[in-house]
Amino acid sequence: MLEILIYLFENYPHIELAPHRDALALKLTAAGFNGDEIDCALDWFSDLGTLNSAEYPASLMHSRAIRFYAEVEQDRLDSESQGLLMFLEQAGILNPLQREWVIDRVLALDEDEITPDKIKWIALMVLWSQNPNQDYLLLEDMLFNDGNSLPIH
Repeated sequence: MLEILIYLFENYPHIELAPHRDALALKLTAAGFNGDEIDCALDWFSDLGTLNSAEYPASLMHSRAIRFYAEVEQDRLDSESQGLLMFLEQAGILNPLQREWVIDRVLALDEDEITPDKIKWIALMVLWSQNPNQDYLLLEDMLFNDGNSLPIH
């Protein structure tokens, strides 16, 4: 499913400019993706566009509290992934609210294994969905220049 999301992200960085769901499904099918995975990915992609701060306390954006993970979150995010999120937050790439959105999208991802590379992609998708005109050079560099990037479809 993440391959489909990366494909969508690269081809439609502005969610609101993406074609209608049925047209998008046809394009993804033509690109060789599986029908069930397409439906899951389109749901995930659509939900990405609905993230908003109203669902979280207003104080979260500027919080300096340490994030403890619930058991269900620990099941999906190993210590390396949790460390990556902490690094992105301490480096000023993610604020606490954006970190929560990344965790939300990780939990919604239909993948057996969540790796740090997948977290980087999700973080980039969350950031671009909020501000597509912003450069996220450090995160992009982490994704594309470490030699271990996920293959792109």
